[in-house]
Amino acid sequence: MSRIHMIRHGRPASTWGDADPDPGLDVVGAEQARAVARALLALPAGERPFRVVSSPLRRCRETAQPLADALGVTVEIDPRVGEIPTPAALDAQDRPGWLRQAFLGRWRDIPGDLDYAAWTREVAQGVASHPGAAVFSHFVALNAAVSAATGGEAVAAFRPDHVSVTTFDLVDGALILADKGREASTQVL
Repeated sequence: MSRIHMIRHGRPASTWGDADPDPGLDVVGAEQARAVARALLALPAGERPFRVVSSPLRRCRETAQPLADALGVTVEIDPRVGEIPTPAALDAQDRPGWLRQAFLGRWRDIPGDLDYAAWTREVAQGVASHPGAAVFSHFVALNAAVSAATGGEAVAAFRPDHVSVTTFDLVDGALILADKGREASTQVL
């Protein structure tokens, strides 16, 4: 058995519809990144991550960096743990409404140009391919991993707060949910 920690990024400097499509962290988010690094480093040796993986997006990379620095490792980038792909026909202004609608339903019912139920399995496979890692990701990808691990169909299985740590055990190649991270009512970005 291996342990994997999946962490939602810290608070971003901007939100949906702002000019920056790939914002970094704001001052609070940067402190959240340092705090989650300290919390992960304080875990018992058998539970502490020794690898750091991130979504390609800046807010995740910046959240991952303090832990990587403390461990003396490079942040590994894995697009499979990235943000949910937006349908090609939608622009940035339409994305929030599309996501809000998606949150009300099931993965297989999300409209778009992908099979989003299959996407949840790809996210879970991405997470599972990093035993012993802290994987820095996004609200929707965390929900995808939890859904895949539990067999759930709801898109919004829970509402992970910024730098919320969700823990999975990897057993025979499958993700097993050990602990959902802290929840909060935050804007999704």
